[in-house]
Amino acid sequence: MASLHSLAAVSVIATKGTAVTSSCSSTLRPLSSLRFKPRELSIFPNHRKGKGGAIKAQSKEASLPPPTVGEGDALTSIKHLLLPVIDRNPYLSEGTRQAAATTTSLATKYGADITVVVIDEEKRESSSEHETQVSNIRWHLAEGGFEEFKLLERLGEGKKATAVIGEVADELGTELVVMSMEAIHSKFIDANLLAEFIPCPVLLLPL
Repeated sequence: MASLHSLAAVSVIATKGTAVTSSCSSTLRPLSSLRFKPRELSIFPNHRKGKGGAIKAQSKEASLPPPTVGEGDALTSIKHLLLPVIDRNPYLSEGTRQAAATTTSLATKYGADITVVVIDEEKRESSSEHETQVSNIRWHLAEGGFEEFKLLERLGEGKKATAVIGEVADELGTELVVMSMEAIHSKFIDANLLAEFIPCPVLLLPL
């Protein structure tokens, strides 16, 4: 299996059946909402073409090399970001909130659009919890300045989250996937499959 790399593109097969809801807006504040500042991100050069791995955002304590011209170019061309939500917490976990804050920060800086995809292999028994989660997603993106974005729901399909992310990224032509390492630690995402299914770079945010 391919290991995680600084920045690389990987392959995927597209699928049909993704429902899209656009122009989502938020007026509802969650009962236990927290504000998060986006992570400081570093994109490294010398990435290989074709299949590769994921970008792993470095912690503040890490010793980073001086930036190069190539690093800026890697992000300025991004015009469509994908934010997967693989989270059964209706009020969103800390990792999901952090990923949302980072996504809105990048989208604002580079003038990119955002698509959110809510993923769960199983059908959700409580519709009220699902509605609460969607409201919280809208609220957190609105806090980052995005009241309009695309919202997809891929629930109860029995597919692995990694495969669903890859299908959506390929279908929509997104150029960067943003997610927290929390999804990997929680076993929702298999890091070894990122290179196999996802056709664009993946930014993994440390916990």
